[in-house]
Amino acid sequence: MDDIVISVTITGDKAVQELNKKYLDRDTTTDVLSFPINEKQEDGSYYLGDVVVNKEQALRQADKYGNEVETEVSELVAHGVLHLLGVHHHDDDEHTVHGKPVKKDTGQ
Repeated sequence: MDDIVISVTITGDKAVQELNKKYLDRDTTTDVLSFPINEKQEDGSYYLGDVVVNKEQALRQADKYGNEVETEVSELVAHGVLHLLGVHHHDDDEHTVHGKPVKKDTGQ
């Protein structure tokens, strides 16, 4: 299997808001953005895409949920990678994988 490459950028509210507005037409900040690229590179690697994590939002969420900031950032990176792989959600209970609905395991 060829190498799979993912870019992860950790930045702040302002940069995330600017990216969100420019690429998604949403003039607000958020915790994580994902930009799928899905291209085979000249060196044989596969460039999956870019994940942008908002460090300021991660700090706020870590405080809100009682997590260590490292845990929150790790979860946001994982969340972003899932988006690159085609897992999407419209709210906390609605998820799709490549456009097909899937039920979220709520543990109930």
